[in-house]
Amino acid sequence: MSQTRKKTSSEGETKPQTSSVNKFLRGSKAESRKENNDLKTTDSQPSNWIQKTAPSETAKPLSSEMELRSSMEKYEQFLQKLGKKAVNKCLDLNNCGLTTADMKDMGEALEMIPELEELNLSWNSKVGGNLPLILQKFQKGSKIQMLKLVDCTLTSEDGTFLGQLLPMLQSLEVLDLSINRDIGGSLNSIAQGLKSTSNLKVLKLHSCGLSQKSVKILDAAFRYLAELRKLDLSCNKDLGGGFEDSSAQLVMLKHLQVLDLHQCSLTADDVMSLTQVIPLLSNLQELDLSANKKMGNSSENLLSRLRFLPALKSLVINNCALESETFTALAETSVHLSALEVFNLSWNKCVGGNLKLLLETLKLSMSLRVLRLSSCSLVTEDVVLLASVIQMGHLAKLRKLDLSYNDSICDAGWTMFCQNVRFLKELIELDISLRPSNFRDCGQWFRHLLCAVIKLPQITEIGMKRWILPASQEEELECFDQDKKRSIHFDHGGFQ
Repeated sequence: MSQTRKKTSSEGETKPQTSSVNKFLRGSKAESRKENNDLKTTDSQPSNWIQKTAPSETAKPLSSEMELRSSMEKYEQFLQKLGKKAVNKCLDLNNCGLTTADMKDMGEALEMIPELEELNLSWNSKVGGNLPLILQKFQKGSKIQMLKLVDCTLTSEDGTFLGQLLPMLQSLEVLDLSINRDIGGSLNSIAQGLKSTSNLKVLKLHSCGLSQKSVKILDAAFRYLAELRKLDLSCNKDLGGGFEDSSAQLVMLKHLQVLDLHQCSLTADDVMSLTQVIPLLSNLQELDLSANKKMGNSSENLLSRLRFLPALKSLVINNCALESETFTALAETSVHLSALEVFNLSWNKCVGGNLKLLLETLKLSMSLRVLRLSSCSLVTEDVVLLASVIQMGHLAKLRKLDLSYNDSICDAGWTMFCQNVRFLKELIELDISLRPSNFRDCGQWFRHLLCAVIKLPQITEIGMKRWILPASQEEELECFDQDKKRSIHFDHGGFQ
């Protein structure tokens, strides 16, 4: 899984500031971060812990304006060397190729911007082992709200230091430590520090080498994170079995909106434990349980109880080896998820031949934007059913439809589908690619697809990998490419 990189932008005019530092930073706060949209910061709790190496609570004033100017020049030179600059209290140094020699300079530079609210050092491997040198001058009362250290090769010692630093960061709202596989050993220290970050809204520990014991350690911290909105523990493959006896405190996260547990090797006992917790998270909007194959025959009760999540907008459950009973339970539940916008069932073979179980859901889903049914062993009857639902005016809000890797659908099925896809007026992406090992000749349905595309005002991408066009249809596609007024990409790699 890739981590997205944050872009910051200024918003509105800035107020004039009196100090050189604040002039450099420009006073207005950056545009609200995606993770914290419309989230109000609450009062922080006092911390009793004081870091031995931290400076006093109030920054020591420089002795003269000359010293201030000299320090600012060094600070600006450091950022200029990196081709970066601080914008509206935000400093983004992700993927800057920072060297070991830069670490000390960075620590001194950060001391010059006490008003800093957002710091991103992601994808800089030299940060690992040097985190204390960079951040040790952060003071109690620091205004840092966002700290991103994705893929920084952090060591266990870095994790321990960070745990000791967290009580200083009373304003922290976003903490992303993803893809640092060696910090699992220092999770005790990090979790202890998290107990002092009562304003935290986003916690990402994707691919951090967490183990079964990690769940219990984090569980003890959850009761202190009442404001948490997003929790990402994904791609920690040794986490499986950890939720069996240690998920009770998850229910304390009353405001949780996003829970990502994909590829965590969840066991049947994990699923049983989560069944008692997840349905109680009434504000949950996004749930990702994908790539947990052991839950395929044990998730019937969990999936049945998802109906108690009225705010659920995204359900990603692809590649979970669902069986007939669990898919039936999911289909019955999905009818009650009226707010659902993203539904991903890809790589669950039991869907093939049984799409009719989702008929009522597809008819009632007024909000559905993304439907993914890739590699679901769909048969011709399934795609004909889907075409009839579309023809009746349902799925009108659909923007992305993935039917790829369903190679058993015959030409008659594709013809029926292509004749009706024109009714999906808001469709942006369509994928009907074949499996990498399979090549097939396009039937006459391709002509229907071209006719439909003309009537789809927003479509930009059509995946058709490994479909072989005869010469006559290649000419039609070339004429379409030359005549069309919009930019539509037909991804037909693999024709040769």
